[in-house]
Amino acid sequence: MGPLPTRKTSRRKTANRRAHDAHELKHLIRCDTCGEYKVAHRACPKCGTYNGREVIDVSEKK
Repeated sequence: MGPLPTRKTSRRKTANRRAHDAHELKHLIRCDTCGEYKVAHRACPKCGTYNGREVIDVSEKK
């Protein structure tokens, strides 16, 4: 039999430990070309541009 906890962990202690476990939203910015929200440092999925250049041909999807 392995080692066991000496005392029961209180609800406050458990809540304090889990305070940093929440998922965060991705950092979204507006696209300079079309104005849609996109993830920073990624090509825009709506218009296919990144840093002022078209890098994805979006017309193929439709």
